[in-house]
Amino acid sequence: MSIAENRRARFDYHITETYEAGMVLHGWEIKAIRAGQVQLTDGYVVIRDGELFLIGCRVNALRSASTHVSPEADRTRKLLMHKEEIKRLIGKVEQKGFTLVPLNLHYKGGLVKADIALAKGKAEHDKRDTEKKRDWEREKGRLMRSKVSSKN
Repeated sequence: MSIAENRRARFDYHITETYEAGMVLHGWEIKAIRAGQVQLTDGYVVIRDGELFLIGCRVNALRSASTHVSPEADRTRKLLMHKEEIKRLIGKVEQKGFTLVPLNLHYKGGLVKADIALAKGKAEHDKRDTEKKRDWEREKGRLMRSKVSSKN
């Protein structure tokens, strides 16, 4: 079941590979995520000392958060993956000019997982092409619906 999705990522980047990673979260963050108080739009993944970190993922604290905890909405969260996968990602990011982008957050076996993608940025003309294709598909759907309704 999907929790939050980064729709902007598929528009701004060419996605080549996707990976699933676990997340290190605090208790108040889990409660807030279950309540839907999470936003991935500005998020990105960085590699520091051979580890992956999610930056820019906003988890807004609930009003009922503990009094002894000072929630930080934009804190850096560690992502958990196997070392071999991380090494492979490091090689691709450093050599070929790829970047790591979070695609969505979802539940798997009661845990919160993040789908991250190995992606390359789209040029402006690629984004325009994507918009044109989307508009054409929408228009084609309208035309097909109008033809079906005019036959009845």
